[in-house]
Amino acid sequence: MSSGDALSSRVSALVHRARTVKEETSIDPPLQISALLEDNEAIVERIEPRDLRELTAESAAKSILYPILSSARINDPSFVDVWNLLDIVQGCADRDLCSNQLVLLLAEEVLDSLSIADCHVAFNYLETRREAILSVSEIGSKEMVILRTCNELLRRLSRAEDPVFCGRVYVFLFQSFPLGHKGSVNLRGEFHVGNVTTFEDWIVSEQADDLVMDDAINTEQVEGVKGEVETEETKPTEFDSRAEKGTTTKDFATLYPVFWSLQYSFSNPPQLFDDGKFKQFQEGLEATLAKFKEVDKVIQSGESARKAGSPATANDNYDEFANAFNPKYLTSRDLFKLELSDVAFQRHVLVQALILIDFLLTLTGAAKSKPHYENAQQSMKYNFTLSDENTEWALGIKNAIANYLQDGPDGKFYYRVVDTVLSRDKNWVRWKMDRCQSFTRQRMPAKIFLESKGGAIAAVTSRKDRKPAGVPTALRFVATAEPGKGLAQLRQRGNVNAHEIRFTKPSPQDYTVRIETTDQEPPTEEDARGLDEKITSSTWRGLRLASQDQLSLFDKYNHANGLKSLFQPGQTRIEDKGSDPQPEQSVEDPRADQQGIVA
Repeated sequence: MSSGDALSSRVSALVHRARTVKEETSIDPPLQISALLEDNEAIVERIEPRDLRELTAESAAKSILYPILSSARINDPSFVDVWNLLDIVQGCADRDLCSNQLVLLLAEEVLDSLSIADCHVAFNYLETRREAILSVSEIGSKEMVILRTCNELLRRLSRAEDPVFCGRVYVFLFQSFPLGHKGSVNLRGEFHVGNVTTFEDWIVSEQADDLVMDDAINTEQVEGVKGEVETEETKPTEFDSRAEKGTTTKDFATLYPVFWSLQYSFSNPPQLFDDGKFKQFQEGLEATLAKFKEVDKVIQSGESARKAGSPATANDNYDEFANAFNPKYLTSRDLFKLELSDVAFQRHVLVQALILIDFLLTLTGAAKSKPHYENAQQSMKYNFTLSDENTEWALGIKNAIANYLQDGPDGKFYYRVVDTVLSRDKNWVRWKMDRCQSFTRQRMPAKIFLESKGGAIAAVTSRKDRKPAGVPTALRFVATAEPGKGLAQLRQRGNVNAHEIRFTKPSPQDYTVRIETTDQEPPTEEDARGLDEKITSSTWRGLRLASQDQLSLFDKYNHANGLKSLFQPGQTRIEDKGSDPQPEQSVEDPRADQQGIVA
């Protein structure tokens, strides 16, 4: 027996054994490979070399899958063999016994063989097994299969009829690829020109003749009104109303080809680089917006209608999905008038116009002179530059569309959502123009994180007061002092160390010593100013201390000698002046100025 046949027999036996291990016939719960195998049993035999092993495993898996798909429906209990087979293949991929993308290839085969209704159920397998099938280390080898599978499924789906399922597919894509991955980016900025809108571009000759007659009548009316204005200046209101009727909007038959021709510009914006095409787009968009303002509005019954009425209950049979249903718009002439009256249809077209106008505004001279455009990749650059006149028109029509969207039901909220989406889309376009630079940060090492965490904790922790080194020597007498003698011992200074001097009130003599040590020749004028301030401060402090218990010494104070003049023995203010001292006079002897009075 060849290695391929042996592997097919082994996998087939595991699928049959899985029926007893997993009794459920649904996708969940996943098949446990450990419960499927006996003690020390290998799931399959390893085949060498690697290329042969992968080809043999793929052939064996498909030989089992195809008969099940052809014989069983997705609702049959036997269809559980498909889910069990995929789980077994995933177990082999985890053990490097087959290609790690084989399970995705088999899932692609399953989705291709089922109808859209059955794909709703089958896609649950990819959603529930996503974390097991996909991993960051192996996404590189699986990304092409994921993109191909999801894109093919989206081509088969209708975004109008299956919006929820389309959303599930997109969410799976976004969860499968890391943020900023280039796989989901249109790097070359290509437009979907294959999205062609077909419509009846012919006009019946009779209708054309009628339009010519109507235009002639309107022209005559306008000219007649102009003549009346020249002769009678008292009727300006009548002129304005008639002029509006004759020149503002087109009828439905004339607007029909003009309106649907806008889709060509929406799907292929570079065609507007031609002046003739741009002129047609201008006229078509202006005529469309004017017609939207003129027609009667038909509002779809939805959430806004429910808010205005009574609150919904469980018995209202309100189908929210049916109200949110967005049918694909048809281009028949018979439906054109009804479509133009639909507010949702109008918003759909005007949002397309806003997207295109934003694209045109990126091609102005000011926008192209910005650094991010100059450094962009060549495929995102265009040789066309929007003229100042067309730029002014684009800004004006954009403002007119914004005002019109805000006037509708819930218009403020609707336009805010649209404006937010378009603003964020501009950032994505700029990121794409910058060659999709990675904006994800590398994971921080655990060591750096722990160090930063410790530093942050230390920075916000309140600092505790420094504990004293011990009982100061000057206070040790408290423990040994006799009753009544503690204050006397406290006043005895004795020999103190530097620590005790710090907490002892200085004497005036101490400030005298400080002044003598600082009184020296300063090197600069700035230093001299600082020394003068220190001497003045020390002098004032010494005098303040001396005034408390040595007030009698102030008679000897000499400003020239400073603080040291208080403590010079045998010197008075008279000696400082160089005068002879007066003899001591008795209290009983009258002074010279009093002798005449006494006599």
